[in-house]
Amino acid sequence: MRIALFITCFNDTLFPTTGRATVRLLERLGCEVEFPQEQTCCGQMHFNTGYQRECVPLVRRFTEVFADYDAVVTPSGSCAAMVREYHGRVAELSGDARLSAAAQSAPKVYELSEFLVDVLGVTDVGAYFPHRVTYHPTCHSLRMLGVGARPLALLRAVRGIDLVELPAADQCCGFGGTFAMKNADTSVAMCADKVAHVLRSGAEVLCAGDNSCLMHIGGVLSRLRTGVRTLHLAEILASTEEEPPADTPPPSSGSRCTTPAAEVKSL
Repeated sequence: MRIALFITCFNDTLFPTTGRATVRLLERLGCEVEFPQEQTCCGQMHFNTGYQRECVPLVRRFTEVFADYDAVVTPSGSCAAMVREYHGRVAELSGDARLSAAAQSAPKVYELSEFLVDVLGVTDVGAYFPHRVTYHPTCHSLRMLGVGARPLALLRAVRGIDLVELPAADQCCGFGGTFAMKNADTSVAMCADKVAHVLRSGAEVLCAGDNSCLMHIGGVLSRLRTGVRTLHLAEILASTEEEPPADTPPPSSGSRCTTPAAEVKSL
């Protein structure tokens, strides 16, 4: 099977460690992963903001770059959803029959947990992560891709982990891409609710399959000095006893600063 990594522009620009962790994990499981350097944005930001016809060149580039692969893996539920759910619609808007056919026949794009569980057939990936973790199911992965319990099955198999439930886990964190900029007050209020639930879980680490949501929630967690950090699912699954995640900070020598959930709700 010829596998390509679709890193997404968000990860490539802000969270390159997630891409490296994804490759390290897949190679550990016996996969050969290629990274086509011609890849660009999937067009999600444009599409969600109403500039659907402006997505056409991006869809054209995507279908050309990934045409020869058997599978495309991405550490992003939102971008996987964009490609699978909307690239065909954008291709139809273009009026280009050849592009529409190419978009329909393009290799399937898998969110990471889907590929691990459904294609490789594994849940125990040999990971070791001795921390208390809670999982946030991001909206696109939950509602559009329907990844369901796959990420949780992968996390439960991690050695040393203390996986705790996140209250109201299915509630949106308020990021929503450009929504967070256009509707900042609503977005912050939604994130305050999510942070209150994270603190209620007692977790040390908040995990998710989309760094965009983790950046949004992590910003509030950091500003409140809660001591809770965020980490992409790929980085936890790539972690072993010998190789901890690259961005894992050393244990704090001081006491952990905690913020009561009630105080977060008052933001």
